[in-house]
Amino acid sequence: MQTFLHGRDLIGDLDFSKEEVETVMDVAFDLKRKRALNEPFPLLRDKVLAMLFFFSSTRTRGSFEAGISHLGGHAAFIESKSTQIAHGDTPKEIGEIFGRYYDGIAIRHVDWGVGNKYINDVAKYSRVPVLNMQDEIYHPFQCLADLMTILEKKGRDLRKKKMVVSWAYAASYQKPMSVPQSLILQMPRFGLDVTLAYPPEFKLMPDIMAQAEEQAKRFNTKFEVVDDMEKAFKDADIVYAKSWGAMLTTTDTEEGAKIIKKYESWITDERKMKLAKPDAIYMHPLPADRNIEVTDAVIDGPNSVVYDEAENRMHAQEAVMALTMG
Repeated sequence: MQTFLHGRDLIGDLDFSKEEVETVMDVAFDLKRKRALNEPFPLLRDKVLAMLFFFSSTRTRGSFEAGISHLGGHAAFIESKSTQIAHGDTPKEIGEIFGRYYDGIAIRHVDWGVGNKYINDVAKYSRVPVLNMQDEIYHPFQCLADLMTILEKKGRDLRKKKMVVSWAYAASYQKPMSVPQSLILQMPRFGLDVTLAYPPEFKLMPDIMAQAEEQAKRFNTKFEVVDDMEKAFKDADIVYAKSWGAMLTTTDTEEGAKIIKKYESWITDERKMKLAKPDAIYMHPLPADRNIEVTDAVIDGPNSVVYDEAENRMHAQEAVMALTMG
């Protein structure tokens, strides 16, 4: 167990070593047990977390606000449009000033080519931990919740288990690619054989792909890429299928929508789930485009763990806040 994470930022998934992520998991399971037993754990009494949102949220806001409260602290919800950021407050000023007001700064900023740099720039000038609530490259807290859920459902020894990370059709908008990128970076470290599936226009960032291959090699796991959803689902233990944008092909909204439209068949339905193992779990970070991205029968079915996954956002985030802000 790694015992000194105080003051650390969590922006990219590889910012914490495998051993440090294991520490987060140990603490998260302990806090989840305490909550189940109604035991108080005010580890961050009177601490305040600034939560700066440039992008709307349901689970992220709710789980961070509830989590810091369970820890005895308080969350300050700040929408970027209600600040002076548009009128000149720079990342340096946000880092310097919020770092003096608050005990931690959490930021969600998913604008393509902007979000990750913004969060890192704030972190450069902040004297308190900066936590990435999602940018256009990484979604580390979703990934920690996903790992926690997989450990709960599939046991601590994940070696030789097959996880599919697949693109899925969605009609709403070009969603960030941060979730699949975080998954392919983190999961090979814990023994999972990862199969990544997407149509040709939906490639992930080359440097992230290279890092994922490096992690798989280092931890002696498989990492393969296919362009066929059904082939990917074959004999899977874990199915994680969600939409993301064709951002490396085009950042134009209309052009992106036309490309997405070509792949309406990439839906997670009962027929495809039957290609996976009978006890395969279905995962999704939510919100899902129901009956477009995934059928009701699958997301509401016996193999779905999406609500446990959503709950584990709170426990994983509590663990990181307790370890970094304490």
